[in-house]
Formats: sequence, structure tokens, C-alpha cells
Amino acid sequence: MAAGRESVHVGRDGWLFLTGGSNRVMDRYRGGLRHWLLLRGWTRLIAARARRAESLGIRCLHVIVPEKLSVYDNKVEGLRYDPAKASTRRLARRLARHPAYLDLLAPLRAGRDGPVPLYLRTDTHWTIQGCLLAYREIMRALGAIPPADIGARPQVVSEEVMDLGEKLREKPRERLARFMLQRDAKRVEVGPMLAAYEAQGRDREAHVGAHVVYRNEADGADPRRLVLFGDSCAHFDPFLLTGLLAESFREVHFVWSANLDWAYIERVRPDILLYELAERFLARLPKDDFDVAVAGQRGTGGRLAQVSGGTVAPAQ
Repeated sequence: MAAGRESVHVGRDGWLFLTGGSNRVMDRYRGGLRHWLLLRGWTRLIAARARRAESLGIRCLHVIVPEKLSVYDNKVEGLRYDPAKASTRRLARRLARHPAYLDLLAPLRAGRDGPVPLYLRTDTHWTIQGCLLAYREIMRALGAIPPADIGARPQVVSEEVMDLGEKLREKPRERLARFMLQRDAKRVEVGPMLAAYEAQGRDREAHVGAHVVYRNEADGADPRRLVLFGDSCAHFDPFLLTGLLAESFREVHFVWSANLDWAYIERVRPDILLYELAERFLARLPKDDFDVAVAGQRGTGGRLAQVSGGTVAPAQ
């Protein structure tokens, strides 16, 4: 059953799946020359980024967060598509032996039938359990050890209408658990755009261009500095991937952008450059022309930042 025409599909047991939007989600499961060329472009871009980072003495790692359609195809029902053609699956095959790419699709699919869902039933995003699984895979790839208690940090639970549920007439509510991760890490810097939104009490509206830095002086923190370019699956607030990493490494910089800012990277000179992106955003090949400073100034007048680094609508 389709809801909102091309936007949302209602699957089994009330599971909702994004199928449309500006990123044309279903195109991520189609073949053809255009799709092949796009994935070839991503393969070359990831390899080129890794080479440039290596020339600076930086370890580079890319992770693509799979769509729910790619992980929970057993919950879909009634939608004609082939999950075997998922962009994440094809990209993982292309980059199977490349150290700059970490496949998250395989471990998420392997863990999907566990006692706790890895994605929210009425939202495009992963749950804290899905994020924690991905975080552990990232830490393993980086040769880092997670804090022993990281998965047992306190949680805040609420009932909310989520991004896909909002598109339905009945607006179903879902139990949402958020980690209260922050203990050792402290936010030591915030970009002017995000600061302006927070001053207006509108931080939930901040997306592309949001920029924060966390510092962790705990004895057990990994001594390396990490720069993360990501989206809402990482987030600037410390309750998802950014928060998990901030509690693990000495210093973590988060920039909400699908495009890299090489001038910023060269200035910060991190030990690790981590790139996170939701699968649907593979629709656009980045130009890596982002400017953290310029993006930080946009939106300070009360409008959302409209910059080349991605989209301001997480569910599109």
C-alpha cells in the first residue's frame, strides 16, 4: 500500500519506507547506464579522497548508511523493487578491498532480526541500536577500542511523530529512545550558524553547515583527532554517531555536509577523516567545494543555510 503517492510505502506491521522525495529513492535500486556511471563516479571519488588524505598523513574512511529498503526488505511487502540492486550493495562490491570504504549493509542486515530494531519503524533514521552497531564496526576498522560502558549509557524515551509518520493522515506515534552519551566529551566550539539557531531555540532546524567540535580529556580516550563530515545519522548533538565518537576520541570535529572542505581538513590536520552519508544522497556526486566558514555565516540571519553541501530536508 502506498501513502502520500510516491513518497511513502506502508509495509508490514506499520513499517514505513521512503520511496520518493527529491533524491528519488527508488532510483537507488535500478540498473542502467546512468546508475552505473554514478556509482563509478563515487568509486573514483572515494579513491581520490583517500589518496589526497594519505598524502597529508590522514587515515580516510567512508561509510554509507543504507536505506531501510536495503536492510529491512522483509518488512516491505507490496513494493516492486530488487534489494539486491541497492547502491550500497553495489558500492561495497566495487570497493571490497579498498581500505577507505567500510560496508555497513552486511552487518546491519545480519543484525536486523535481533530483539531490537536497528531502524525506526516510522522514520528514515536508524535507532540507537543500529547506530551503535555501525559505530562498533567503524571503531574496529579504525583500530580503536570503544569505552566499556558506551552501550549502557542512560537513555531518554519519548513518544513522537517521526519524519515518515508525519506524511500519513493518521500520523502514528513511535517510541523514540535517545542516548544521553555525553559524559567525558565537552563541546568546545560551535559554528556561528548553529549558534544563531540555538540562540533562537531553533536548533532542530539546523542542518547543512552546522559545525561543532568536541574535546575529550578522559585518560582512556583514543588520542587521535577525528574530523567527521556527515548528516542527520551522525548529527551535531551528542546522541548518535557524533556523540559516540566524541566519547571515544580525544577530539572530534563534526561538519554537516556531503561535500568536503579540504582547506578545513588541511588546517585541522586530523589523524582520521571520516565521511558518513545516507544512501539516498548518493544521488548526487559531491564536488568537494564546501567552505565551513562561509556556510557558518549563512543562516545567521534566521534562514536555513542553503549551500552546496547537501540537503536541508533529512527525509527527502
